Amino acid sequence: MRVAFVGKGGSGKTTLAALFTRYLAELGRPVLAVDADINQHLGQALGLDEDATPRPLGADLGWLKDHLRGGNPRLPSADVVIKTTPPGRGSRLVRLSEDDEVLRRHAVRCAGGARLMVTGEFDTEDIGVSCYHSKTGAVELYLNHLMDGPGEYVVVDMTAGADAFASGLFTRFDLTVLVSEPTQRGIGVYRQYLANSAGHRLALRVVGNKVADRADADYLREQLGSALLASVGHSAWVRAAERGAPEPLASLEPANRAALDAVLAELDATERDWAAYHRGTVEFHLRNARAWANRAFGRDLADQVDPDFVPGPVAAASVAAGTA
Repeated sequence: MRVAFVGKGGSGKTTLAALFTRYLAELGRPVLAVDADINQHLGQALGLDEDATPRPLGADLGWLKDHLRGGNPRLPSADVVIKTTPPGRGSRLVRLSEDDEVLRRHAVRCAGGARLMVTGEFDTEDIGVSCYHSKTGAVELYLNHLMDGPGEYVVVDMTAGADAFASGLFTRFDLTVLVSEPTQRGIGVYRQYLANSAGHRLALRVVGNKVADRADADYLREQLGSALLASVGHSAWVRAAERGAPEPLASLEPANRAALDAVLAELDATERDWAAYHRGTVEFHLRNARAWANRAFGRDLADQVDPDFVPGPVAAASVAAGTA
């Protein structure tokens, strides 16, 4: 299952993404955390030493494209692969298993057992000439080829605010958790996110953060109604973790632990429709093809779509058996 944490800058989305990742790892669930925010702080929030930062996925896009295209006859070279190119017969599908080559190359273990993958920061040569979505596009391409199974989790810390809508990455999740403070600005980001996602495949719920008292809780309930999944209040555990000295998660405040339970229950109650998921992949690929890619490559990239392919357990089994 895949969950994205979104919200305005300073809302606490990175903190909650890290907390939920730690929580899943403590439960013994296989979990991959992905830092897709322009401010790369998820590793630090997970207790990772700076010198242990993984190889950035966004800086290795050429390798990733070539790896994922595999033997797909619709993709003669990595040069024609774009961030939305969908998998097809012959593509290399990736897993969250220990022997997966993408994870071996780009993920590291954090304290508690979770793995971390990062898009990477702006390089000096990127400043003034490149947008950050060239890096988050690597995550979109990766997720489109990922065959995650039951009981496996991907937690993504997304870019702040409505910036996520600059690509189709926002549709790649089973659940999107918007972290909102009990303020007009926090609620405004939720409403903007809801409006921008209209007509797209998106399960959007809200977790209130920095909820100090009953007035804060009442405000969130009045503004959000059933969209409010849970709320998180002041946490001495989180404060200690952010100072680099996390306690065992068992000492997390019961009310805050209950908020994590609510997010997991909502996520686990979701059943992925692989066919619908793939239709979304194809939709955004065709949008990109028409908007810029056909012109840039001098060819119709709609021909990259394999009409007889749907990802999921059946496709993954076929690849494993060598029959795809």
